[in-house]
Amino acid sequence: MKLTIIRLETFSDQDTICLDKIWPTSIPDERSLDDAHRLYAARFNERLLAAVRVTLGETQGIIEDLCVREITRRRGVGQYLVEEVMADNPQISRWVLTKASLEMAAFAKALGFVLQGEDWVKE
Repeated sequence: MKLTIIRLETFSDQDTICLDKIWPTSIPDERSLDDAHRLYAARFNERLLAAVRVTLGETQGIIEDLCVREITRRRGVGQYLVEEVMADNPQISRWVLTKASLEMAAFAKALGFVLQGEDWVKE
């Protein structure tokens, strides 16, 4: 089975179980998702391995709460997820990766983001 990146608009029961493993303290509400507030996930063998919340403006996209399940980390899943999110939204010319911890600094740099204040930005 191939790793696929999907935009989640509704959650199956299995999606909810997986999202609880990704974000144990804050599963998003389907009702909060729309064209400007999106949730993307990496799916493999019917399971979600990673997810990210994305808020879109006219030319700026904000990437928040990127999380890859611990058992899957360091295999390129997060990078593939972010790259596909950006490719799915070609109208966005400025991307902001918020709340990136020090652990994510190398990850953000590898994707071409530059630290500006507390956020990582890619233009």
